[in-house]
Amino acid sequence: MAFLRYRKYWMTKKVALAISRGTSAGSCSYIVEVEADGVVGLGEAAELDIAVYQEDATRIERDLQYCQDLLSRFHPFQRNSIEGTLLHSGIGSSTRAAIDMALYDWAGKSAGLPVWKMLGLESTPRGPTSVTIGINTPEGAQARLGKWMELGTIRAVKIKLGSTLGIDADKKMFEAVRAIAPKNAYLGVDANGGWTLEQALEMLSWLQAKGVVHVEQPLPVAENHRLEFLKKMSTMPIFIDESCRSCKDIIAWGHHVDGINIKITKCGGLSEALRMIATAHAMELKTMVGCYGNSSLGNGAAHQLASLIDYIDLDSHLNISNDPCTGLGLVDGFLINRDVPGLGIDYA
Repeated sequence: MAFLRYRKYWMTKKVALAISRGTSAGSCSYIVEVEADGVVGLGEAAELDIAVYQEDATRIERDLQYCQDLLSRFHPFQRNSIEGTLLHSGIGSSTRAAIDMALYDWAGKSAGLPVWKMLGLESTPRGPTSVTIGINTPEGAQARLGKWMELGTIRAVKIKLGSTLGIDADKKMFEAVRAIAPKNAYLGVDANGGWTLEQALEMLSWLQAKGVVHVEQPLPVAENHRLEFLKKMSTMPIFIDESCRSCKDIIAWGHHVDGINIKITKCGGLSEALRMIATAHAMELKTMVGCYGNSSLGNGAAHQLASLIDYIDLDSHLNISNDPCTGLGLVDGFLINRDVPGLGIDYA
């Protein structure tokens, strides 16, 4: 049977990240171990706050304590039964994600295969990972992009907009980033629900003229019913993130958008992420995989699916000064899946 243990980490960002809902300089994560038959699988439970749904360290630790007894009734090969039991027990998505990651890591290590290979996928991603520029002054945004470029080749940039100072401030910051962005890098925008409908209409038109590839979450979750109108009035590709936590949300809102942002911590693990990818493909939607304050472990788990994903946005571990895990490097703008058993992530 499975034995679960965990350890709490406070992870500090090298550079604080500001979005429309606030600023974060760090967050808590729990590295989870699931052990059976002499094999240890690793997963990560990270804090998340998407306005309509939150999980802080207190909630995560309570869930993990409960799951220690629950998992002892199962073998790690019973992944589907474990997932159903966790859902039925009301366990939060972050803890479910950590356990699900750990079960895939355990299975891969037991089989002697990388998870991506075990799933019949490819090691190489469809595209590069984007690096994120938080809301800032124009000068501050340029300085942040400059720090990112110190890591090497940057091929995609995500710009956070939705400033409390209004769309004029958004435009100035965007133009500052665009002015120094690498010429071949694509630009995406994420408003994190920070615009009104009127602001979104203006910004979608303005950003499309600037060559932006897509805009994420232009409206708050409470304004989901306005997505249909927004889509009819704009040809800019619109993705939803905070409005999309599971397959149910894709079915509900997918006809009014062009793509979805899947986050393992938000949806509850790789198993649900695979279902979301299949649902999105069936509805002819584009896919993105993103992160919160995840370490290399959480992002490494998500990146196992990168050959199925149109846009990769897994940069949080590159902005952590004390990442407890290693194994997800950035090479020429791309993250690399290692050809080793499991998720390919090492834990100190």
